[in-house]
Amino acid sequence: MVLVLNGVLQAKCPQDTQSLYNAHPVYRETAGQLLAIPIKVIGPVGLLYVQQREFAATVPHDKNVSIIGSDGATTCIIVVVRHSGSGGDSSGSLRWLRYRRSRLYHGAEGAGVGLRVPRRQDRIATSRRLYRRTSFSEELFFNLMTTNPVEIDLTLACVGQLNSTIRGGIPWPVVYGVGVNIKTGEIFPATFPEKGPEECLRRARHLTGVPQVLDIYDCGLGLLRIGPFNYKPLRGVDLWLEQSDEFILQHLSTSPDVEPPTS
Repeated sequence: MVLVLNGVLQAKCPQDTQSLYNAHPVYRETAGQLLAIPIKVIGPVGLLYVQQREFAATVPHDKNVSIIGSDGATTCIIVVVRHSGSGGDSSGSLRWLRYRRSRLYHGAEGAGVGLRVPRRQDRIATSRRLYRRTSFSEELFFNLMTTNPVEIDLTLACVGQLNSTIRGGIPWPVVYGVGVNIKTGEIFPATFPEKGPEECLRRARHLTGVPQVLDIYDCGLGLLRIGPFNYKPLRGVDLWLEQSDEFILQHLSTSPDVEPPTS
């Protein structure tokens, strides 16, 4: 894909986040501005909540949605793409390397096409993840920046070291989630007590399903769609159900030491 950093077309993508920040200090400044915004607690009215392995796209004049957001991110990446022509927003929570990256980017473009707005450059408004002691998240970020067929102008990247604080020798995320105001394009740190509708079903799909990223929202109809989706039998499910929450956390989470509290 064609990557634009700080307004300049790039011949190649930085190899890691450290290289990105060293070559383009402006991203340190914009990340600091994001982290300085107080965390907002967003209620369910007008909210389109995106869980892991999901993305959603809509347009500024959507009568049902005013905010798209996601949280609970530790080793995954939250991406917000804004179409510079229509103002259409697409947001996704991505953890796995094998996902349909282009679908997320074309989501915002598709919202613009529905309005018959000429195709223009997409923009990543924010990309956020926890800095892990392994190379997992660095690899995911690099794949996100290099393997998409559309032109991307990276305007904000609050990732890695810039979104980490050390507690007890362990890097913790400063911000676990973000929201975007689809009317204004404002990006802000956020938490979402209500993660529905059908939170349990959507989480079960994430746990047992194939690693596909679902488009969950039809902005033309104002309809949230959970399926159809495929899933595989969860081997040993009875054994897992007998275990404590702490045991499941330690064995199924990619970041058990820094997971946010559950409601």
